Amino acid sequence: MFLLPAHYRHPEFQQGAIDSMSAAPGIAAWGLMTGVAMMNSGMSTLEALLMSVIVFAGSSQLAAIPLLTAGAPMWVILATGFCVNLRFVVFSAHLRPFVMHLPLWQRLMTGYLTADLSYVLFVKRYPHPGQDADQLLAQQAYLAGNCGVNWVAWVSCSLLGVGLSNWVPISWGLGFAGILALLGILCSLASSKLRVVSAGVAGTAAVVAYALPLKMNILVAIAAAVALCLMVESAALIKKDKP
Repeated sequence: MFLLPAHYRHPEFQQGAIDSMSAAPGIAAWGLMTGVAMMNSGMSTLEALLMSVIVFAGSSQLAAIPLLTAGAPMWVILATGFCVNLRFVVFSAHLRPFVMHLPLWQRLMTGYLTADLSYVLFVKRYPHPGQDADQLLAQQAYLAGNCGVNWVAWVSCSLLGVGLSNWVPISWGLGFAGILALLGILCSLASSKLRVVSAGVAGTAAVVAYALPLKMNILVAIAAAVALCLMVESAALIKKDKP
């Protein structure tokens, strides 16, 4: 899907990059502070560099760092990362119709590069899979441009944070800029009453379940929002079928 001339020459590639640019500063700040946090946790420079490029998952990295510092067992660290990233199971299930026509290596690359922000922007522009080759190509090009900017912003500034860890204190709190960027995208998607209610339910569930271990409050929030939407849709279908 990515690094193919047909994609980066397509107008939608540029559009995807432009759409992602609005949140890139927040993602960059988040990546910078993650790089600093990795170095301050006691990781070696090589370990921090490899984690920045290979893992490419800000929330999982931030969840794993204090566990690494505390010397937690490997299974606890892996379980934490698994729970934090369970939301990507939902993302991948939704994106499946968009990418199943692609070769396996392109689907794997898509899974690696797709993050929260790129997923949200993509489904906002393309709520339904393409019906022909031209539409599918446009969607692939948009996602490539979108993910490309997101990846460069995160990884480059994460590596910068590794290099500047002695000069950039965590107390600056720059990582919160990434959260603000995601909140801005979230608010733009709240275009219906159901979406507003489901977002409120997810947020409430996450706060109520905050004390759960391994960041499982994220999973609880997703499950609560999905359950609510399914119940509302089922009730609407039943009402529609009634004479």
